[in-house]
Formats: sequence, structure tokens, C-alpha cells
Amino acid sequence: MENDIDDYKSYLTLERRMAKNTTDSYIKDLEKYKDFLYDVRKINKTSDIKKEDIESYLEYLNKNKYSTTSMARKLTAIKNFHKYLYATNVLGDDPSITIERPKLRKALPNVLTVNEVDNLLDIKLDSPFDYRNKAMLELLYGTGLRISEMLDLKLTDVDFENCIVRCFGKGSKERIVPIGEYIIDSLKDYLENGRNKLLGKKISDYLFLNNRGGRISRFSFFKILKKLLLEKGIKKDISPHSLRHSFATHMLENGADLRSIQELLGHSDIATTRIYTHITNKKVTNDYIEYHPRSSK
Repeated sequence: MENDIDDYKSYLTLERRMAKNTTDSYIKDLEKYKDFLYDVRKINKTSDIKKEDIESYLEYLNKNKYSTTSMARKLTAIKNFHKYLYATNVLGDDPSITIERPKLRKALPNVLTVNEVDNLLDIKLDSPFDYRNKAMLELLYGTGLRISEMLDLKLTDVDFENCIVRCFGKGSKERIVPIGEYIIDSLKDYLENGRNKLLGKKISDYLFLNNRGGRISRFSFFKILKKLLLEKGIKKDISPHSLRHSFATHMLENGADLRSIQELLGHSDIATTRIYTHITNKKVTNDYIEYHPRSSK
């Protein structure tokens, strides 16, 4: 089974061109699945796996208090693995094909109000870090980029003349996103007053740098965001991804087309983008109740 997992990892990396983090997550789930099959079901060959073995693994996860979301993710990894083995004729049948994924309760993403965004982005520019932090936040909120997409940006990915930024999303798909005046001004300020001081004598192509002149990490950005939220008195549970949610929600509330938002976010399926209609529908309901003269007696 170990060899089959190694082959599948090569397939995800070389043929599917999945992001490293996604591939690593899939393989980690499959390794745990393999360990369970060997330790509990005494199976070490994929050809010996039956439907009831997979169901036994799901029961094990459930008994050990894994969340529905975590179980669904692990089952997705397992089903895709068996689907690959069947498609490549390693297996004569797919034992996972009739196993249904657990139904997930879709939670609405946390978003900031426009006033809260304005407050968050009102950063006093006293140090290279201030210029960098403001530029990163302006870019995230102003484009809807994923945090990984932003942190992977190179200097050459920003085109000031045409007012666009080029990024690579899931599956290494290239996406061109327009940038507005606030972003352009913040980026230029950062390049003039921040980046060279952070870079020092080092050489780096990455746009956003840490205090050692290297690429800033996701964890570091999360700490920066939490510190700013605390300073600004914003008590919502906000993550870097919340800025992407806020971007999409505010676009939709101001009349943007759902298809346009889908393109800007880089969603392959518009169903993923439709979650934002639930947020704006809730706002419409609240506005009706508050402002319509005959909404209630």
C-alpha cells in the first residue's frame, strides 16, 4: 500500500499539479488510513480493502470525536485515492464508490463591516513594518487573494502600468486581478519606504519580506493581523481569510455580478461563490425588518 500512496503522490504533484500544502494534506490523511488498516484490520495491500474496512475507519474516527468536517476531508482523500487506483487498473473495483460523504453544515464566513475595514487599514506609517503591513492588508482586502497567493507574490507579479497583479491559485492556475488606487499607492509606499530596509544586503524576488529579508510566513502574517485587530478594538474572530470573505461580500452588496466575483476569487465552481449570497440575503432581511414601515406591527 505504501507504494500505491507514493505513486498517487507523484500523480497529484506532477499530473494534477496540486499545491504542495494540498498534496501533503492528502498524503497525511492516507498515511493515517493505511496505519489503521494495518493495525486494526490487518490489511497491508490495497487489493484487500473492502467497503466495510473503510466504514470501520469512519466509525473509528467518529468514536474518537473527529469533527464532521475533518471526517469529510479524510473520506474525500480516501475516495480520490481509490478512484485513482481503479482508473489506473491497479484495482479491479472501487470499494469506496458507494460510501456517502457526511453532510456538512455550511457556516457563514466571518466578515468585517466597511467601517471596520477602514479602521483596520488606518495604519500610522512610522516604520518599514507599518508600510509593509498596510500594503499587505490593502492588497488582501482590495483583491480577495488567498493569503498563500499574496505571500507567494514576486516583484514581477505586480504591473503598476496596467494596474494588475498576477497570482497562482489552487492547481497552479494563473489569475490576473485588477488593483485600485489604494493598493497601488500602498504598494509604492512600501517599495519606497519599507522593502529595501527589510531586505538589507540580501537578495529576494518576493514582494513581502520579514525582518530578515526573507519571504514572510503565514504564521507571521496571522500574528500581525491579530495584533492590529487588538489595537483597533475589533473583537470579531477574524482570520486572514476573513479579508477575502469581506472583499467578496462588499462587492456583492454593492451590485457586483456573481460571475465577476467568481473570476476575481479564482473559484472553479460558482457554487463555492454562492455562499456570499447567503450573507447578503441576511443583510437584506435585516434591512427590511429595520427600515420597511410595514415589516412588523
